[in-house]
Amino acid sequence: MRRFFIMLWTLIGLLILFWILGLIFEIGGAVVHVLLVIALLVFIWNMITGRNKP
Repeated sequence: MRRFFIMLWTLIGLLILFWILGLIFEIGGAVVHVLLVIALLVFIWNMITGRNKP
């Protein structure tokens, strides 16, 4: 279970890093950033509510 959380936080960190790089260098356009924000909000909502179903 510990390896799962390490992998999960690594993915979250990489997504945030790529998101910031995209904002700085204007790579990919605003649509990618909006989709990342929506995905992050859904992920946080699922973590808070405790849902395990995909």
